[in-house]
Amino acid sequence: MPALTLHSLPLFPLGTVLFPGGVLPLRIFEVRYLDMIGRCHKGGAPFGVVSLTQGNEVRQPGAQPEAFAAIGTLATITDFSQPQPGLMTIQAVGAQRFHITSSERLKHGLWVADVERIADDAAVPVPHDLASTSQALARVLETLRSRAAPGEALPVPQPWHVDDCGWVANRWCELLPLPGELKQRLMALDNPLVRLELVGDILARMHIAGDGG
Repeated sequence: MPALTLHSLPLFPLGTVLFPGGVLPLRIFEVRYLDMIGRCHKGGAPFGVVSLTQGNEVRQPGAQPEAFAAIGTLATITDFSQPQPGLMTIQAVGAQRFHITSSERLKHGLWVADVERIADDAAVPVPHDLASTSQALARVLETLRSRAAPGEALPVPQPWHVDDCGWVANRWCELLPLPGELKQRLMALDNPLVRLELVGDILARMHIAGDGG
């Protein structure tokens, strides 16, 4: 299947990594992003989240120019509010990953890019030797649910797919205190089984999950 290209996708460089299926809450107050998010919300269009490799989320005088990873994730706005002029709060959900083919910084500071979508992870069942990673995640999610106040949103929304390699690996990457560079490398991997194997090694070193079922 040929890659689908998106032209002039607005980008949001952040000091975090958004995984497909992940939840991203944002408070927006910079003019360049207020305009962009307003347009995306009205048009039902996605924006791209890319992980910063240089510079800051908020522009500062004399700071290094922004640079970011070549692989990012489309984000779809699921909740939007404007509590006061000059402030928006949104919740977005990660969708497909993409690869940037070209990017441009516009006059007012917004980055846009032409991107090629990356195919969704194949559905791969969690193998027996990695079952402990899935079982440990299920326990963590149940604990989070039991501690949540009535009506409180969970950090990992349902439905939970604890039998799927890509889903389990992505959720662990979000929950674990891993360096941003490592999260980016894991997110960019095309093979969900390899991603979960690497996450399994990390969990074993942290004594969170064992090496085998």
